[in-house]
Amino acid sequence: MSRDILEAMTALAREKGISPEKLMAALEDALLSAYKKLPGAARYARVEVDSETGDFVVIRYRIPKDLEAELIGETIAEESYIDPETGDKVEPQDPEIDPAKFEQYRDRIEEIDDTPEDFGRIAAQTAKQVILQRIREAERDMMFEEFRDRVGELITGIVQQSDSRYTLVQLRDRVEALLPKGEQVDGERYDHGQRVKAVIKEVSPSTKGPSIIVSRRDGELIKKLFELEVPEIADGLVEIANVAREPGYRSKIAVVSHADGVDPVGACVGPRGSRVRMVVSELRGEKIDIIPYNDEPARFVAKALSPARVREVLVDDESKQATVIVPDDQLSLAIGREGQNARLAARLTGWRIDIKSETDFAQNATQSDDDYEGAAEEVGGRCQAISVRGRRCPNEALPGSPFCGLPKHQALSRFTTAAVAILEPLSDEEITDLSDPDKTWDDVVDIVTRAEELYGDQEAEVLADEEGEEGEFDEEEAPVEEGEAPAEDEGLEPAPEASEPDGEVDAADATEEAEEPAS
Repeated sequence: MSRDILEAMTALAREKGISPEKLMAALEDALLSAYKKLPGAARYARVEVDSETGDFVVIRYRIPKDLEAELIGETIAEESYIDPETGDKVEPQDPEIDPAKFEQYRDRIEEIDDTPEDFGRIAAQTAKQVILQRIREAERDMMFEEFRDRVGELITGIVQQSDSRYTLVQLRDRVEALLPKGEQVDGERYDHGQRVKAVIKEVSPSTKGPSIIVSRRDGELIKKLFELEVPEIADGLVEIANVAREPGYRSKIAVVSHADGVDPVGACVGPRGSRVRMVVSELRGEKIDIIPYNDEPARFVAKALSPARVREVLVDDESKQATVIVPDDQLSLAIGREGQNARLAARLTGWRIDIKSETDFAQNATQSDDDYEGAAEEVGGRCQAISVRGRRCPNEALPGSPFCGLPKHQALSRFTTAAVAILEPLSDEEITDLSDPDKTWDDVVDIVTRAEELYGDQEAEVLADEEGEEGEFDEEEAPVEEGEAPAEDEGLEPAPEASEPDGEVDAADATEEAEEPAS
């Protein structure tokens, strides 16, 4: 064999990115296959190629009968298997001794030089096919090793073809991935030549090369797209803590900042919404809600139900269940179309969420067994806030505070009462200022004074209404004198019972609120 062949092999190895040792082993196997096709060739032999000169020799083995029988018996024992259908033991019909075993018994095996003078055209063709096959196998192995560690990575490919089963996406020259029907987004079309982004879901070896499965439905796709568009996420300053997604319709992501002064939501939205708009465009119009992550469950659940406004959140840490109270006009928005908003919020937070309107909650709520006592002295434990309906908040209080982390309840620390009703006349901005620990008393004294005055006037009106109701006398309800005919007998219709005016405070509730001890 000429030296030109060795140089060609070296150039081929460099071009394909295959190690020269693998190609040299492939050449030896190719020459051995060509040798075995010659008439009178030995069954057991090996080929050695000199990497310097290109010369090769074929060495045949002359094995003693007893040793051959022993090695064949070992081979049969190793290659036998049990048929799963019949349960019978199946032995190989033509067992081939592993050449590696010949090295163990070289002292008992005679080696003879059997190099043929000319392989011929058929032998050369056989050698060529074996070499090409080994090169393809080496390329498949290299491709599998490259992609096996890239699961979850974002890739961009070009659609080659699409049918009812899957879409074929070309990643690069001779590397293709499958986008199965189950990993496609409902309603999306994949036209020939179109560029698509997806994440690698699975990589497995196969006879035709690595099988690469990509996905457009996986929540990891949203993470990678934001990482591509938001430098703060790529640098680790902002992290996407969790993703809840209904592909093609809506997604919610929880983001957290690991650097002071970096707003995680603002970083993901970008200037004038440019960053999130790019992600939405790649997802073909899928809506995305960006939620700030919070370690406190009540606040996190309230934010996760965005864009609905939440009045109150009652959490049960043991069962990880949250009862969310929303204004009556926000109930349908909090639940979402076919429960989508509530479902995504539950997936994002990991809590079971029960959404109730204020009216329904007031009708079904029962008075808590724990009465509000000693609010001023109690710090920590259970939150001391008292709702408008007279129910004490079941949330855990923050360390060093008598109230939980809800802004309304934290705002009560500025007042001498724990009744949430005192905050009703205030705006959301004023409540935010009251709950901000960085605000001094001078910053909020005007808000506190005005709220206490309005609350005092409201209590006075309630008490006045109670006294007026007790002193009223309805002539129609006066007792009938003996012998006097009732109104019905005179042909008059009895007056219907007066219904309670809209917005009037129930006397019993008003009395309870008026008699609440000051905190």
